[in-house]
Amino acid sequence: MKIPVCLGLAVLAGAAAVTPLRAQSPQDSLEQRLEKAEAAIQRLQHEIEAQAQAKVQSRLQNPVEISGLILVNGFYNGARFNNDDVPQWVAGVQDTSGLPNSRIGGLLRQTRLGITVRPGHVIGADLTADLQLDFFGGEPADANDRVFTPPRIRTADLRLDWPHLGVMVGQDKPLVSPQLPVSFAASGYPEFAGSGNLWAWIPQARVTVEAGSGVRVGLQAAALDPLQETDANLSGSAPTDIGEKSGRPAVEGRLYVAWGGEDDESTIGFGAHRAWLATTGSGTLASQALTADFRVVVGPVSLTGEAFTGQALGGLGDGGIGQDIGPQGQPIRTRGGWAQLDIRPTFAWEFGGGYGRDAPTGTDLLTASGAVAAGARLRNVTFEGHLHWRPGGGLLLGAEFRRFQTEFAPGTLSANQVNGFVGVFF
Repeated sequence: MKIPVCLGLAVLAGAAAVTPLRAQSPQDSLEQRLEKAEAAIQRLQHEIEAQAQAKVQSRLQNPVEISGLILVNGFYNGARFNNDDVPQWVAGVQDTSGLPNSRIGGLLRQTRLGITVRPGHVIGADLTADLQLDFFGGEPADANDRVFTPPRIRTADLRLDWPHLGVMVGQDKPLVSPQLPVSFAASGYPEFAGSGNLWAWIPQARVTVEAGSGVRVGLQAAALDPLQETDANLSGSAPTDIGEKSGRPAVEGRLYVAWGGEDDESTIGFGAHRAWLATTGSGTLASQALTADFRVVVGPVSLTGEAFTGQALGGLGDGGIGQDIGPQGQPIRTRGGWAQLDIRPTFAWEFGGGYGRDAPTGTDLLTASGAVAAGARLRNVTFEGHLHWRPGGGLLLGAEFRRFQTEFAPGTLSANQVNGFVGVFF
């Protein structure tokens, strides 16, 4: 990069030296022309530095960043789960044919690809666009299907950020559940999904107003697609799109306090969620929640978590262990949350553990006869421990242990998963 700068200096200096004397005026001295040459060289250096940092550009010459993780997971399951590769709870029905319920397997569909575009300053705000993909699309029916799963949009957003105001439209986690546990064993379904993590990536529009510098106070509001999970109805009669059929968006609000820099930001927030679910009559059912979230960073240690209480929360990402509507048509009340301690003493090493829990109200799972509905999940608990090593060059090695405890009417089923992985960041 030094050669273009030197050539530019030589050309400019030469031009200054051969300028005819008759073109000069008292104001057009050699000193002034040298100052102009130095200013031109500085502009050229800035342009070269910008080009070096943005090696990929779009057709409109906007800087584009490509990032991702090629990730290979291998796992051992001690029992049958709802999903073999990235489980959320123990399956209520185990294999009784005499074949083992335990199994081993591998997957690459948690590999991720990210594209970030930074057009710059637009209408007085910083404009950014971000797209995050993985290959977790579809629902594999067996182990062979896991190698044929299509790409899937995880998150995608367009952001306009002014000094104290932000606007976002796109697909992201619920506003009231912004925290994300650390895990490379579970990212297709994030860690603690089904045991306290309201994780779903939902189309939405949100506004953030923030005041302060060192300690910041923010107020957020969002309108979301009122999604409902396809397996969240125990009655077997209500359609699975009753949120969208209500004709109203879900609405959320959050108040938070934050401090620290971008990489070590700490935050405490409180939120509320409300959505409407259509019924066959003129009324609606309520999907609602009160939430709390936190992330506290002290040096290499971070403590992160969320908690909620509400009803009909399956559409936010497996709230109520993926159960929205009870056998008698009533919203299923539930409460849950998760917490994770993560320690990173050096860039290379990271370890920690966490706990998540979701516990629906048992009476909301009763049939008209007074019995718990077949297959209804009464409680789900997940324990996890992880160890990561990044020796350099983008290489990632690690392992994670998870224990699941899922309660059904006949009793509690417990099982372990051990997941080892290797990957390369780029």
